[in-house]
Amino acid sequence: MPNKNGTQTMEPDEKLTINLADDKAGSPSKERADKPSTIRRKKALVISAVIVVAIVAAYFTWSAFRYEDTDDAQIDGHIMPLSARINGQVLKVNFVEGQLVHEGDVLVIIDPEDYKIAVIQAQAALEDARASATSSHWYVPITSVTTQSNLDSAQTAVVNAEAGLRAAEQNHESAKASLTQAEANATKSDADLERAKQLVAKEDISRQQYDQAVATATANRAGVTSAAAALLAAEQAVRQAEGKLLQSKADLRSAQTAPQQVSLRRAQADAADAQVDQRRAQLAQAQLNFSYTIIRSPVTGIIGKKSAEVGQNVSVGQEMLEVVPLDDIWVTANFKETQLEHMRPGQRVKIKVDAYGRTWYGHVSNMGGGTGSVFSLLPPENATGNYVKVVQRVPVRIDFDHTDGQHFNAEGLLKPGLSVVPDVRVR
Repeated sequence: MPNKNGTQTMEPDEKLTINLADDKAGSPSKERADKPSTIRRKKALVISAVIVVAIVAAYFTWSAFRYEDTDDAQIDGHIMPLSARINGQVLKVNFVEGQLVHEGDVLVIIDPEDYKIAVIQAQAALEDARASATSSHWYVPITSVTTQSNLDSAQTAVVNAEAGLRAAEQNHESAKASLTQAEANATKSDADLERAKQLVAKEDISRQQYDQAVATATANRAGVTSAAAALLAAEQAVRQAEGKLLQSKADLRSAQTAPQQVSLRRAQADAADAQVDQRRAQLAQAQLNFSYTIIRSPVTGIIGKKSAEVGQNVSVGQEMLEVVPLDDIWVTANFKETQLEHMRPGQRVKIKVDAYGRTWYGHVSNMGGGTGSVFSLLPPENATGNYVKVVQRVPVRIDFDHTDGQHFNAEGLLKPGLSVVPDVRVR
């Protein structure tokens, strides 16, 4: 039907009829319309894939520059061997290999009876030494007072002995004078008696006078004998006084050693104190040996190796078990020398443990002092004509991060020797 402009138009029913006819005939116009849209979708997918690949490549390239990793790494830790510090027989073993033990747990008990008796004996010896030391200290002032008293007595005795000697000497002189006087009297009376004999013979004197002369002469001779005896006694008294003086002087010299005697007592008291110290040390050693009968775990860890059995006789230094601490472990990563350019202590590290597929975190602590080949038993000798350059590896220590109040290895998963892959963020 014609429109206002004079062109031919179709009714809606006619359009539907034509379109249905075109669909049945596979209209070329529709195919031409669908083809550009398909091409655009494919281009969009290709562009998206290229962008994703570029992003992934950029990420891996960026990560390769930011991180350094190695699979030549393992967990290291201290292996603590526990050995016997005394001789004895194993009484009890409270663990098995691979068991988790905590710090202070009793692992092995050695028969303590002998060492308990040794402690009792050492205590008794200490008490005896203390008693001896106490008595020795009491003797010091007693000796001081006694020796001072002896010194004063000896000095007085010397003075008295000297006075007695002087008195004896004076008595001796007096006896000598008396003997001389008696001898003179006897001589005079003897002469008078001789004259009296002559006179009585001539009857010039009476018989009575003669008898008196005889009596006087006899008395004077007796006086000489008495004076001589007194002189001998005086001489003996002098000798006795001299002896007493010598003895008192000897006693004085002995008493004058009072300071030395007091010093000797003090030295004996000091020796007794030293004996107390020695006995106290012996008691401490006995108590220490007694404490060695119980072997405790010094750390929280896992029993790695056991060689102690009940009834076994052990000696000093004999290894009985090994404990592997759980909190004192680290990672030793052997990085290539070409990976160390930007690696520094303190850098963050992600540690993946192969055994569990889990990740722990840590930090670089220090670099090794040299490559592994330098510290090997037989270092390589490169001074030959057939030298081949080999990339060396340097051990790097990585410590696990510890959170305050938490045990990073509470489950005991991390054990020395496990393989790990550390990623060190170097940029």
